[in-house]
Amino acid sequence: MKLRRTLSSIALFSLIILACSPDDPDFIPVEDRDRTEQQVTDKAILLDYLQSHYYNSGALSSIQNPEVTDIIITELLDGETVPANHSLLLGAVETKTTTFEDTLYEYYILRINQGGGEASPNFTDKVRVEYEGTLVEDASVFDSAINPLDFDLVGFGVNAGGVITGWQRVFPEFNVASSFTTGSNVQFDDYGLGVMFLPSGLAYFSGQLVGIPSYSNLIFKFALFQTQVNDHDNDGVPSYVEDLNNDLSTFDEDTDENLIVNYVDPDDDGDGVLTINELERTEYPPFNSGDPEPTLGLNEFELFRTEENGMITITTGTIIDSDNNGIMDYLDADITIDYSEDN
Repeated sequence: MKLRRTLSSIALFSLIILACSPDDPDFIPVEDRDRTEQQVTDKAILLDYLQSHYYNSGALSSIQNPEVTDIIITELLDGETVPANHSLLLGAVETKTTTFEDTLYEYYILRINQGGGEASPNFTDKVRVEYEGTLVEDASVFDSAINPLDFDLVGFGVNAGGVITGWQRVFPEFNVASSFTTGSNVQFDDYGLGVMFLPSGLAYFSGQLVGIPSYSNLIFKFALFQTQVNDHDNDGVPSYVEDLNNDLSTFDEDTDENLIVNYVDPDDDGDGVLTINELERTEYPPFNSGDPEPTLGLNEFELFRTEENGMITITTGTIIDSDNNGIMDYLDADITIDYSEDN
């Protein structure tokens, strides 16, 4: 059956579990361990878990649009064999690697359904998801959402929702729902569904959080329904594009060195011309609502759209290097062309 969920006013939530405070009587500071050494330990713990637990693969394959709560992971006890119509996790997961904080991390994804929609989120985008988070150590549930919630994947930092690094890495691996219907009950069809198994270094590491001890390895069952491209400073350049060094972080780019990182700086090069006005403008001829929209070119992004009498007009901005010096205009303080003056 199609998933049925009631979406009352859904706001932007952040995956931040309340941390213990130094003012709390039970607070005991935890010293940061060496990340590389901790990853070795975490990898062993996760692999042991994956080879000693199985999931209900047969039942899930027989359900149209299975939900997060339909995913059942069970421990394989000594002397037992994996039951029929079930699969050992170790043979079912995909092994992924990523570099974070100068450390090479290994994490694991159980891909139950890819998702039939065309879109998949970038690491800075907004996602609408359901999830259940548990500890590897004792399978205790520390957080869950049984109705869709919205999260900003940009990570911890300025104007950020605060999701963990593991979420930034995993959700872009999946696609959104192929379709949905609106109304008092919203139905999503053929959405991304899976489970992520994360080492502590891609989660909260040494952080002490309610329900999550320091250096905890985490499991998240999840469903990905929708995504939306984020432009946190509304400068016409999507936030994921502002990751200039392609390290999956927007917190280390500050072109004009004004202590405001680019993805929240409306004038990235500090030349007095707003970034949005340093993008070359194109206005597409009006088209009927419901008609195919124009295909945008490389580094071309929608800036504005207007609708009048059922006709839609789109204005786009394209990132260009007008003097061919290898530096895009919006990042080049020597180029102060204001394309908005041509409109």
